[in-house]
Amino acid sequence: MTNDVAISVRDLGKRYLRGSGTKHNSVRDIVQDKLTTLLTLGLKKRQKDYFWALSEATFDIKKGENVGIIGLNGAGKSTLLKVLSRIVTPTSGEARINGRLGALLEVGTGFHGELTGRENTFLYGSILGMTRAEVEEKFDAIVEFAEIKEFIDTPVKRYSSGMYVRLAFSVAAHLDPDILLLDEVLAVGDAAFQRKCMNFARSLQQKGSTILFVSHNMFSIKTMCQRVIYLKKGKVVFDGPTDEGLRMYEGDSRLKETYWFHRDDGEPPITFTEATIESSGGINTGVIDHGEPVTFRMRYKTSRRIEKPEVRLSFDRQDDMHVMTFSNTLEGMELPYLEGEGELVVTVPPLKLTSDFFLANVAVRENRHGKLLVAQIVGHFHVRHPTYSSTAYGVLHEAGKWSHVPALAAAAPTKAAS
Repeated sequence: MTNDVAISVRDLGKRYLRGSGTKHNSVRDIVQDKLTTLLTLGLKKRQKDYFWALSEATFDIKKGENVGIIGLNGAGKSTLLKVLSRIVTPTSGEARINGRLGALLEVGTGFHGELTGRENTFLYGSILGMTRAEVEEKFDAIVEFAEIKEFIDTPVKRYSSGMYVRLAFSVAAHLDPDILLLDEVLAVGDAAFQRKCMNFARSLQQKGSTILFVSHNMFSIKTMCQRVIYLKKGKVVFDGPTDEGLRMYEGDSRLKETYWFHRDDGEPPITFTEATIESSGGINTGVIDHGEPVTFRMRYKTSRRIEKPEVRLSFDRQDDMHVMTFSNTLEGMELPYLEGEGELVVTVPPLKLTSDFFLANVAVRENRHGKLLVAQIVGHFHVRHPTYSSTAYGVLHEAGKWSHVPALAAAAPTKAAS
């Protein structure tokens, strides 16, 4: 590995045993399962089902690079960072790290719930490789950055998830790492703190630090990273310029479940099998002009009857800001049920969104506001306008009516009486 390389990965793989344990509901179930295993030992061998969460990954990352790791759920992104941070050992291949490494991989990692924020700062700092003297020297800056000064002596079990992340990120960032690994940590916390973290990450980059960034927020990836590594089913399928990688990712993500939807066991009782975004001219397109009406056509298939469904079509900007939602129930179209196959068509009024990239999602609940059955990505689209950019005009722009009342002319002086 040459001196200008921060991370070198060769044929890296991690294999796990699928279904390695049987679910037990009682002590009796455990005893019965163990006895069955002993009695059948030698008579039949239980087939082991392995799967590769990460397979044959090979790449180099130079010092000072910001690299985004993208992929759908289960692609192997978190596994890659866990192997690089030495939380798990690889099954095959090797990864070499050149420099001091800091990692923030999941909320509360390295924290003990019974300890206070102050105590956990020293604990987490030591886990990351900082000496006690280093933590003491940077303690005030860590607490100030985390914005939890009044709660620093409160046990962290009483912290919100946002407070957890703020403190953990602050400790990891003040490690002054040569390499920083971030795994979806900015998905928790308010927008102001997320911007603060992004700015801090950029300052680390300016100092020459290397950052690996896993996120479903494509706007953050696009603004922070010049290069992306796209993982699909544990394999690197693309390694190159960010724009090209994001186009590939967006194409593959159409009709996939949203990252925030967590299904129960088994398949959802309703799924969307096809979706199109049509402009006013009836053209299936990903580009919509500002002020143009748009039609969304979504074909569905059910495995059972869905009673009194509420279907929501929502738009999120590429920085994950929720923009708007349309609902069949709130907009006067009650559906008694959905069954078999069919198509839902939503024509939205002229879009006055400013020029930016957006993601459309569809979600279905049963019995109006009941259980969430499915949430899928309909597609991505770009609202186009030469002037109304989101940075200058916000989320949407509707023309206002202006008028002007000039200052009243000074009253003419009255003539003096003769």
